[in-house]
Amino acid sequence: MQNMSGWRSLNVGVIGGGIGGMSVAVALRRAGHTVTIYEKSDFAGEVGASVSCAANGTRWLHEWNVDIAKGDPVVLKKLINRDWKTGEPVSVYDLDDYEKRWGYVYNMFHRQYMHTMLQDAALGEGEGTPATLKVNHRCRDIDLKTSTIVFENGEVVCHDLIIGADGIGSAVRKVLGITPEKRPSDQSCLHTNVTTEEAVRLGLADYSKDSALEYWGGQEGKWDKIVLSPCNGGKLLSYYCFFPREKGDYSTQTWGAEDRPVEELLDPYPELDRQVYGHLQIGKEIKPWRLWVHEPYPYIRRGNTCLLGDAAHPMMPHQSQGACMAIEDAAALGILFSKRYFAGDIDQALAVYEEVRLPRVTRVQAAAAKAAYNINERIGFSANKDIPTYKVEDANKVLTIEEMNAYDMYKDIEEKLASKQGTTYTGAFLCGLPIGLELPNGITIGA
Repeated sequence: MQNMSGWRSLNVGVIGGGIGGMSVAVALRRAGHTVTIYEKSDFAGEVGASVSCAANGTRWLHEWNVDIAKGDPVVLKKLINRDWKTGEPVSVYDLDDYEKRWGYVYNMFHRQYMHTMLQDAALGEGEGTPATLKVNHRCRDIDLKTSTIVFENGEVVCHDLIIGADGIGSAVRKVLGITPEKRPSDQSCLHTNVTTEEAVRLGLADYSKDSALEYWGGQEGKWDKIVLSPCNGGKLLSYYCFFPREKGDYSTQTWGAEDRPVEELLDPYPELDRQVYGHLQIGKEIKPWRLWVHEPYPYIRRGNTCLLGDAAHPMMPHQSQGACMAIEDAAALGILFSKRYFAGDIDQALAVYEEVRLPRVTRVQAAAAKAAYNINERIGFSANKDIPTYKVEDANKVLTIEEMNAYDMYKDIEEKLASKQGTTYTGAFLCGLPIGLELPNGITIGA
């Protein structure tokens, strides 16, 4: 399988300069390719606040030699689910042995910091040729037969490989002929930022000390839920506030619009634990987050063009895996086009990319939609079966931390490549998971 003979360096075009676009630029420059990133706006960046990066994402940051300290992360120590009214912990998942078990920590980043960290790794010093970033390049069309991109500004460019990392409203996805089957979620979300300094000054709880992802509610099959994620070393508390859509529908709103009034944020929560309610009262930058439930796409590539991240598999945020899935997509492309595995056949590499990524992301998408109204479906809490309120839809289908973190992408790619190349795969892995691994949901891999 290790075919050096046909390897060649490709000229790659990445459409979209967000977290996914920067990640794939890092992976592919390190694999020996020339990468140009095209960003539609006048700068590449991210909006929002916190972003989760569990071990299955963090491992690639290490593999790519990304300077993680630049991202100013909080290393999570716990997942805490609290009672809606009293704030008392109901379900706690301890992450004390997390790094020991999985080899990497669970990082929580501020999006802008994470983006800068990845952009520096894509465009700065390091292995391979630094990627080039071109701003004000909005994709109008792609000729899939000739792999030619036409931009709104009139520029026309040809690439060996084109990657659509252009987010949930992807232009590239449309070119591939995929029409999303989607519906607005039954849930609305407002996001707000609180500084730990101000909360402490007002005598409120100092949640930064917990180094935890904290949740209020989510136990009773209701849409009400508050999610707190600390970032910037604990200085900033990022709150995602969920409530039923009938209490406020933001499906037509955009993130860039002006801030919503604080009354709107507090209104759905008359009975909420007063400590966290006090935090929301001092919330700044209150923004609506549109939530859509997407059915999985039937394919994510055509010709020499493929999709990555939210363009390929938008998901609800309730497994905190959106960024990790984009990073994994990038890692898969980095491996498939590396000197070790790429024998010069782009079509074959992208066929394996689709085969490796679609089942995994589809599984996470479905689990994220379930966890929207039942926190016991969330990775971590799904293992806490001894709490009195534990109830899941189907115990055998629960997404487990083992599936996410014991996954070996190299082995998954080797298995799928062997089948494409007509050779026998002899590894003790099935779809990247060790045969014989017993999952807490009662499934044994390969049984």
